[in-house]
Amino acid sequence: MSACAQLRCVCAISMVVLLSGCFATEDNESLVHGGAEVIHNKLSVEERSDGWELLFDGVSLDQWRGYGRDDIPETWIAQDGEMMLQTAGGNMDGGDVITKAEFRDFELVFDFKVGPRGNSGVFYRVQEITDMGLWQVAPEYQVLDDAAYPESPEWNPRTHRTGENYDLQAAESRLVYPVGEWNSGRIYVDGNHVEHWLNGQLVVEYDLYSPEWEGWVAASKFSVEEYFARAPSGSIGLQDHGTPVWYRNMKIRRLGDA
Repeated sequence: MSACAQLRCVCAISMVVLLSGCFATEDNESLVHGGAEVIHNKLSVEERSDGWELLFDGVSLDQWRGYGRDDIPETWIAQDGEMMLQTAGGNMDGGDVITKAEFRDFELVFDFKVGPRGNSGVFYRVQEITDMGLWQVAPEYQVLDDAAYPESPEWNPRTHRTGENYDLQAAESRLVYPVGEWNSGRIYVDGNHVEHWLNGQLVVEYDLYSPEWEGWVAASKFSVEEYFARAPSGSIGLQDHGTPVWYRNMKIRRLGDA
């Protein structure tokens, strides 16, 4: 790990504690961490001063809309301070959502948990392309019930696990909390440099359009996708894969003048 990445590691661990409180908890009540009360889906004075913005306030989905549509799909609701995907028989038709705002360079933090066989993902620099799905146009931070999918012929145990650069790059080591428990994610994008963090640990690091990146794409399902990961800026996206998933404490900070 580079010296720069090591420094960001220290900062990220502190940020995870500051923004997310305790990781492994199932309720949505205020938590106590180190003697201090942690309130979800809120920004502190310091966070506001540092440029952080809420993408979800725990009450409304006003900052979101459906991918390829102007309204919000009925499958997504705000409930008990959580952005929740309701599922009905595993229906995966048209339920992906994206932020109304677009971002180029940014730091995004979020808490997430999945239900049994849960499958979702956080996408970034999303630009809508007619007749193409969310997963076909943007890189993905995988969100998954890892333990439920080893038997699937479409599941790659090296690139389809939680926190990984989906179908492209595997994480060497990860700390993942199981179904029903909260995990903390972080995505850092600065120019072509991208980092995925999971529970305070750097798990994936890459540079868009580098020879290594292009090799991964050529060997993946995205090799036939002309527009995959080509946008220099775009929305944040959440995937509806027909299984239950919850998000909270979604906060983003623009880098530079992005």
